[in-house]
Amino acid sequence: MNNSYKIRLKKGDTVIVRNGKYKGKTGKIISVLPKANSVIVEGVNVAKRHLKPNKSQPQGGIVEINKPINISKVGIYEPTLKKASRIRYVQSEGGKKRFFVASDKEIK
Repeated sequence: MNNSYKIRLKKGDTVIVRNGKYKGKTGKIISVLPKANSVIVEGVNVAKRHLKPNKSQPQGGIVEINKPINISKVGIYEPTLKKASRIRYVQSEGGKKRFFVASDKEIK
């Protein structure tokens, strides 16, 4: 049974890895996978893929690809405090706005 959860992180957000092999690394979110409850972060969980020769790459070769990381292992990076924070929403005339919980500043 695969539940999809509401993910508050969006593509382009800068996140920091909270635990695991890549703890402390920061990077931008390349894509969000709500059904898998994970995100793909630039420079985190990089794997090497060996490609056979084909028309687009006649030589073949080794390519580095970013693999998904579980959403529970990352937190949005708060630049003024230089650490992870949580996100809260505030309803305003222009719609919902996202704020850092730790510093109460708006997320751009």
